[in-house]
This record gives sequence, structure tokens and C-alpha cells, in this order.
Amino acid sequence: MNKTILFNDQWEFTKTGLDETEPINLDFKPVDIPHDWLIYNTLDLYENSIGWYRKKFVLNKEKGKEYLLRFDGVYMDSSVYVNNKLIGEWKYGYSAFEHDMTDALVDGENEILVKVVHQSPNSRWYSGAGIYRNVWLKVREKNHHIESDGIYVSIKKKNSHWDVKIITELTAERDAELSHTILYNGEVVAKSKAAVAAQTMVNEQTITVENPRLWSVDDPNLYELQTELRVDQELVEQVKQNIGFRTLTFDPDKGFFLNGQHMKLNGVCEHHDLGALGAAFNQYALRRRFKILKDMGVNALRTAHNMPAKEFMELADEMGFLVISEAFDMWERPKTEYDYARFFNEWVEKDVRSWVRRDRNHPSLLMWSIGNEIYDTHADERGQEITKMLVELVRKHDPLKNAPTTIGSNFMPWEGAQKCAEFVDIVGYNYGEKYYEPHHKEHPEWIIYGSETGSVLQSRGVYHFPYEQAIVADDDEQCSSLGNSFTSWGAKSPEDVIIADRDAKFSLGTFVWTGFDYIGEPTPYDTKNSYFGQVDTATFKKDSYYIYQAAWTDYKKNPMVHIFPYWDFNEGQIIDVRVATNAPKVELQLNGQTIGVKEIDHEHGYELVPTWKVPFEKGELKAIAYDEEGNIIATDIKRTFGDPRKIRLHPDKETLVANGRDLIFVEITVEDENGNLVENASNRVFVEVTGAGRLVGLDNGDSTDYDQYKGKSRRLFNGKLMAMIAAKTEAGKINIAVKSKGLEGAALEFEALPANEKELTGITAIMENSDMPIVMGQEDEVPVRKIDIISPTGTLLDADHKEKTIEIKLHPENATYQDVEFSIVSDGGIPSEIATIETDGHKAKVIALGDGKFRVRCTTKNGTDQTKLISELEFEAKGIGQAYRNPYELIYGGSYDEGEGITTGNSRGFATMGEGRSLAVFRNLDFGKDGSDTVTLPIFANTHDPCYIQIWEGVPGEEGSELIGDLVYHKEPQWLTWQPETYRLAKRLTGIKTISFVVENQKFDIQGFYFEKQSRAFVKNLAVEADIVYGDTFTKTETTLENIGNNVSLTFKDLDFTDGGATKIVISGRSPIEKNTIHIRFTDEDGESVQIVEFTRTDHYEEKIFEIDKVTGRKDVTFIFLPGSKFDFAWFEFKK
Repeated sequence: MNKTILFNDQWEFTKTGLDETEPINLDFKPVDIPHDWLIYNTLDLYENSIGWYRKKFVLNKEKGKEYLLRFDGVYMDSSVYVNNKLIGEWKYGYSAFEHDMTDALVDGENEILVKVVHQSPNSRWYSGAGIYRNVWLKVREKNHHIESDGIYVSIKKKNSHWDVKIITELTAERDAELSHTILYNGEVVAKSKAAVAAQTMVNEQTITVENPRLWSVDDPNLYELQTELRVDQELVEQVKQNIGFRTLTFDPDKGFFLNGQHMKLNGVCEHHDLGALGAAFNQYALRRRFKILKDMGVNALRTAHNMPAKEFMELADEMGFLVISEAFDMWERPKTEYDYARFFNEWVEKDVRSWVRRDRNHPSLLMWSIGNEIYDTHADERGQEITKMLVELVRKHDPLKNAPTTIGSNFMPWEGAQKCAEFVDIVGYNYGEKYYEPHHKEHPEWIIYGSETGSVLQSRGVYHFPYEQAIVADDDEQCSSLGNSFTSWGAKSPEDVIIADRDAKFSLGTFVWTGFDYIGEPTPYDTKNSYFGQVDTATFKKDSYYIYQAAWTDYKKNPMVHIFPYWDFNEGQIIDVRVATNAPKVELQLNGQTIGVKEIDHEHGYELVPTWKVPFEKGELKAIAYDEEGNIIATDIKRTFGDPRKIRLHPDKETLVANGRDLIFVEITVEDENGNLVENASNRVFVEVTGAGRLVGLDNGDSTDYDQYKGKSRRLFNGKLMAMIAAKTEAGKINIAVKSKGLEGAALEFEALPANEKELTGITAIMENSDMPIVMGQEDEVPVRKIDIISPTGTLLDADHKEKTIEIKLHPENATYQDVEFSIVSDGGIPSEIATIETDGHKAKVIALGDGKFRVRCTTKNGTDQTKLISELEFEAKGIGQAYRNPYELIYGGSYDEGEGITTGNSRGFATMGEGRSLAVFRNLDFGKDGSDTVTLPIFANTHDPCYIQIWEGVPGEEGSELIGDLVYHKEPQWLTWQPETYRLAKRLTGIKTISFVVENQKFDIQGFYFEKQSRAFVKNLAVEADIVYGDTFTKTETTLENIGNNVSLTFKDLDFTDGGATKIVISGRSPIEKNTIHIRFTDEDGESVQIVEFTRTDHYEEKIFEIDKVTGRKDVTFIFLPGSKFDFAWFEFKK
């Protein structure tokens, strides 16, 4: 009988550099499959290397049999050898493939060698590398078999019944019989069979089913389809698969209907890595993730941006998720140097065939997405040709349209993408919600949905105040979970995502970027993993998870309420307290006193997450959710906590099956002496697993933490760490023990239950975490969890009290790392000119320089080279006067005084909006007397087109404003990389100035600006700009002093000739007489000297260069015109 056997056991692995292309003298070590070799070194997750996999096995080769080796996924560029013979290659890392190895096999021992080339960069996110999905051995009769993925099922609802059409591709050298049986819970529902004549290649049968139980996201009823091929009454092959009965309706005006019932797609996008497990697939880990998403209210998934594992689709069938199955992130035009674009033209037909044939029968299948943010669709007409070609390829393998085609596009505002949209069935918008309404009117036949939305950033348990201040990036390289950290291209908050889709009644729904954080793409920083998810890589829920849960679940079925942030800050600090609930009303209390009550209109309202500003005081915050009748239906409490005293372990289950793959997730937390969860703890813990289990991963979700996923020690991140324990292949007790310096340890015992023999076929389970070098801090450490900022005399400064002495207290007091840093910042975390600070260990003096509000910031690096913890306290200065900014240091774009059409960008910059005018105004810049006309702008522009920027003195449209720079920026884009460009402006700015930046209809980021500090001595100084003009024999014009006569002097104060000095002077003037003798006096505290130049007759203004004795240092310079002078003076400039 034909059979498919799991073939993951007895593999070995080694790796080499890219230059070692032959498997000579390699040292192989046993390895478990699935396997990702990159996840074992967090310091080099994108290593250029070649992975070599070897498997030896004994085979009694049978005549008339075919032996196929099937790989569910190998990343990427693989070559497979059997007994030193190349049997096939496969380039794409995400599509399944198989190679026929029959001719290369021998009786006895055989050797398989798989070569996998990982050349970086080949993806915009972490891909992993290796044989990261399952491997199968298929043994079948050469002359009688069902073709791989050769059963095509199309289920259509008729008036009174359902037709199940089954098209089967097969090889039959002799007459055969093909039967299909549909079962529900093991009972036969319907069946059919047909004789198949010899040489038949395709058989089609239709089964009628009356009143089946429908598959839906809430009730995913699955039927089993058994297909059997018999020859001479003998069973040759049996294929089992799940099917479901459901109808999908897509209406351009009304949206989406499942089984005739209207519903919104509450979707998330998902990459394929599993955090500490890397890209190595594990069905138990994915099932747990799906459960977390289901509880959030998610009903749809987008496989961004590639084909998923086959088990992904099977779990979606079982658990009730609709799936947009996506194939490509690029076509012919690459996004990274070594990505799939290298292979697209040669391999795309094979990859689409593999993709569609494997997954076309799943009831969870919602759409086929042929690409994500494909530049080809925008660049030229070739994009339309490829779009049409891909749609045709999908239809070739899914001709009965089990799912419509779509594309996820961020180019929908432009003509090219709109033309491509005409070829697909459904149009996906990436971050294009504002185009829904106009495009719906322009193209009423288009079916529209949000294929990618959100991109709001958050680090679990990190809060940057205040909530109303957008803070994209900060010194700790974390993103605020308050909901005030977002990208320039995405939504401003989760609420904006929810409202935009809710109010677009014709939209099918939305797919939030992302459900879980993933490794790679750490916007807006250069750290390890993304900040986009609603759940972190360790599978801990972020606050935004509850915002979506409040919108996507029904309080009548599952009432919920969630308070954030935790409750442990500086005494008196103003804290934005937010409450997410699916209830219609919520009350917030502090220490038993009501702070406020708010009603929430989830269907039509715009304040979906009630927010209060609460001065911190120790105690208990409590949120109470009410139904319409005023009944309490849910509560949540946050309590102030102290330093950790003991470790607590929270497993997700108590037993696992000893099948080598099952997992237990153990959440590690710490509690204070009163049993309160310490939600900002960062203690280093050590994890030991013994017995019938293996420690296979440690993860805390912190993108800045580079301790190894595969080690035995890591820090808690905001009070949590996840340990992942995997089964071995023998039953027994599993013990976990966790310890940390100064804390009471914890231990638990689990049970590994026996697996059946079938579960152990093709499995090895030998790999586990080991002791690895600590990267963050040191082994024997107690990191700081909190910095208290204490100002005994309050936080208000004025003209009589310009100074305040403050002190800080570290928690715990015995923290290993006692060094701290102080600074003065704005609400946005940007250095502020309003005050300065003088430090002395754990004490500091705050000195106000001007009026306004500011924050005293204290930070610690906690034993690393990067800020790890930020504490702030608000101050205000009044009655002191105006403080001015220094334009010769970087003025961050995010510190603009007024703005229009801009938003806070990466690295404290600002981002233009792409449509209409973007204006950023910066006031109170002190250029001093010397001034400058040279400015540098660090810019990130993700476009190949030139970018145009105007710089104005003043504000455009206001009296006295003047355009002083019409600039063009044009550089090759580098993702999230600031590339500085320096420009010369039309005039030199001196004194106190306001400048404005104007951009029209373009989208890019400006980090800020800084001017070149110039000495007045070495720039053009207009005569009319003299600090002192003595005498009255002259005529002043707008730019010159003319008719200078007897005893006139012009003084320019404090010119800095530097140590290099000046040896020449250029004078622009006109002499209507034979010769003007000009005395130039140089004065400083040591005395004065005079040098003489003679400017001879000229009919027009001319520039003349005069040699002078070298002048150095800072000097007042006076031009003296004696009796008999007659001179027109334009400007002068000294030269080195």
C-alpha cells in the first residue's frame, strides 16, 4: 500500500561559510527536524552560511515502487543529493516540494545530503534557515497512485442540498476503482465510487450531501473525506483530509457574509517564526498562539507574506479562522539583495502550483493573495502583466474558485496599482483607509478591505508619558504601550484602526499588523524583534491586545475589563490611566474613591478607551465594568507593589505527551512580600529542567535583550519570562527549578504521558538549551527595576526660586548597578532648553533657564551599554523669561513648535504626510551674531524620486517671512537609515529667528536639522550690519553704506579668527576717488593693532583682496575712514 511516512528522524547537521560549497571533511552533529540554525545565536541572526543536513538510512528497495522525498519547507535555495547524486533543487523557502529519488537509491544504506544556502539579506524580516518544516518519505506504486496534492474538492450549495465535486489526478496502468467517503465524527454521511479505466489520468465524481453542519468561525464543523484507490479489489492508497461546508459572499456595498450571515473580518497578519523556537515549526506552539488570538476576538489570519506550513491551514480549519493565504513579498523587482526576485521568473509557476494545489481544499481558505506591497505594480506596465499572469496561474490550479484572488497593496493611490486591481477579485489596501470612501465611489464594483492596517508600536509594560504626546522612539529603545507610539505610515492608535473599519460599512474587514511580534523589522530601532504585535514574541499579551478584545468580543458572552499601566511610579507624577472594556460603562477608582465614570459607545463612539490623568499615589486602582442595567460584570485591579521576594511559576498545563513535540509553556513571574505581582521586575533568573522534558526556549519579549533564546538564564522583562519545555520520547516526570539572586526560588513537577507508537514514528527529540554566555549584564546581578525621583520642595520654579535640589532612590536598594544619568527633556523625551541639571551621584540640582514645562529624567543602563530604564517627573518654570534653542546642535524634528500635515517620526524626527502641505515651525532659535547660512538635514526617504523641501525664515504667509532655501534631496533609499545632506541657504541667519520647513505632496522623514557654526570673520558681513556705526557722513541703503566721508567708523564686535587666523581680507566696494585709505583696527583685552589697506578707484562695486598680517583669536574689528574719504561699502570677508 502506498504510504507517506514522517521522515524527521536521524538527521545530522553542520554549517560552513559561503565559500565552502562542497561537503568535504564536515563535522556533523545529530539534530532535530524541524530545525532553524540561525536561532541559536541572537548576536548573528542573519549569518551568511551554508547549512548541510545528512541522513543515513537502510532501504530494501522494492521493484515497481517510487520513493519521493517531500519537504514542507526549506529556507532557502536548497539542493538535495542522494548517494552523491543531485536529485533536485528548490529555490523558494516557503513552498512545499518533493523530489523523486528512486533512481538514486540502492539496496542497503543510503545517504541524503541537503545543502541550504542562506545569503543575507534575503528578506525584510527574520526568515530562519534550514529544514524548518517537516520532511516526508512517500513510497508508492509507480503505476498506481494518486498524484501528490492531486485531489481537488469544490463544495457548492444548491437550493436544497450541497454538491461535493471531487476531481482526482491519478496514475492507473490497469483498471481500478476510486471511492470517496464523507464522514462526520466517524459516521458515514455520503459516499461514491467509480471504475477507473486503465490509463485514466483524471477522475471526477460528485457527492450530494443533505443538510450538513456548516463550518463557521464560531462553530468550525469538519467532515473527513476519505479517498481510496483500489486495484483488483486491493487497497493501494488512502488519502484523508478535512473538508467543510460553508459559503463565502463578498459584496462591494455590504461587505462579507459567511453562510449568509454578515460579519466583519477581525484579522491579524502573521509571520512564521515562533519566538525562541525560531522558524522551526511546532504545531503545539502554533495551536497555543491561535488560542490566544481567538480569545482576542480574531476570526481571520493573513499569512504575511508567504505560504504557511500545511499544519497552519489544518489548525485554522479546526479552530475556526478564515485565512488569506499569501505567496510573495516581491516579484521581479527585489526588496533585498538576495531575495526571491533572483528566482521569480524561473520558479514562479512551480511555486504557485505547489501553493494552490496543497491548500485549495481547506474550508478556512478565504483568499489567495498573490503579493504584498509589490513595487512592480507601481513601477510600470510590466506589473500589470505579472498580476494577470499570477491570477491565471492561481486559476489554473483552482479553476472552480474555492477562493478569490487578492493583493495587499500600499500603492493604491496611484494609477499603476489601480490598473492591477482590475485583474484581482478583491482589492486589499495596506494603510490606505483614507482611500476607502473615494475609491468606493470611483470604483463601485471593487470589493475593498484592509489587507494591512495598524503598525502601532508597543513594548509590553513600557509607558512613556504623557499619552497625548506622540513618542515614537526613546533612549531605552522601547515603544510606549500607552498607545502613543506609532509609525508615520500607519494608524495613530488601535482605536483608529477599529473605528476606520467599523465606519466603512462596505469594507470586508481589517488585518492588523501584527498579531504577534516577530523577529526582525524592529521599527523604529535597530534591535532584535518587531514592536508591532498585540502579543510579544514570548506570547505575553500587551495592553493593545485588550483594546482589540474590547472591540471584537461581546460583553454579553465574555465580559472583560483591563487597566493599564501598572501602578508604581513617582509620587505625584501625572499618570495616564486607561481602561479597555467591551462593556458599555466603566468606573475607575483609586483607593476606594471614584476618579470618574464613562460610557462607551462601541458602535458609533470615538472614545473607545476611557482615559484619566491621575496623580500617582500608592494604593489600589480598580476598574468596574457595568452592563446597561448597571450590573457589575467585570473588574480589574492594579496594586502598588514592592521589591520582589519570591518566584512564581504558571504553567499552561500540567501534562504533556512524550511524543518529542508537545510543549508546556511556563510563565515565570516574581511577587513582593504581600503576594503582589512585581510588574516592572528585571531580575536575572536561572532555569533548569530535568527528567522526561527538555528546556527548548527562554523568551521575555524584549527586543533589546540579546541573551540567548537557547540558554538557561535570562532577565525578566517587566516582570515576566517564558520557559518552553518540550517532550522527549519517553514518559516520566519532568522537573523545572527556577532561581534568582536574593529571591525565594520555585519548582514544579509535570507528567510526560506515554505516546502511542504512531506518534513516535520519524521523530527525534535530543536538542535542548544549554549554558551560554550572558550578554546582558552579568551572572551575579540584581538589576534596577525602578528609579524614584524625589523633589522635597515641589516641582514649581520661578524667578525667586530658579533651583531645586532633587534626589533619586533605586529599587531595590541593593541593586548591582548604582550609576544613573540625569537629563532635562520635553514631554516627547527630546532634550529641552528650558532648564539644565547639575549632578552629584544620586542627587542633582535643577536650574531653570526659561519659562515652560519640562521633565527631569533619570536613567540606568543596568549593566549594559544602552539605557534600560527611564524615570521622569514633571516640573514647570514661570516668570523667568524666554529660553532659546541652539541651532548649532541637532534640533530634533519632533520638537517643532507648530505643525501642519506632519506627525512624529522615527528617532524623534517628524514625518510629512504625503498629501497636501506639510509645515514644521521652529521658533526661538538663537543664531548669535556670527550666524550661519549652512544647514544639514538627516533624511529618511523610502523613495527613488527626488524630495523637495523649502526652508523659510519666519512662517510662510506671515509678514516678513522669506524663502531662503529651495532644496532637493535625492539619494538611494536605505531602510530606516538617516542620510544627512548639507545645503547652503540664500542668506545668513543671525540673532533670534524662526524658521519653517515646507513640503508639498511628498512623504518622507526629517530627523531634524543643525547649522554649521560659522565665525563672522570668515563669512560675508554686510556693512549695514555693523554693530556700531559712528559718524554721520554716510547714506544707508538696504544692503550698503554709501558716500562714507570724514571720520566714519564701523565696528563689528567679537569676530572669532580662531587659532588658525586670517591673512587676507576681501572688501566689496566702490571708490569714486583715486584712493580710499581704510584703517582696520583689531581690539581685544590685550590691546589693539591697526592695519591699512588702500582701495583704488572703481566705477562699479568690485571685490578686492588685500594681504594683512595674521590675525588670531577673538577681536573687535573697526573700519575707520579718515578725512578725505569717499567710499561706498557693500561687504567684507576675512580669509585664512
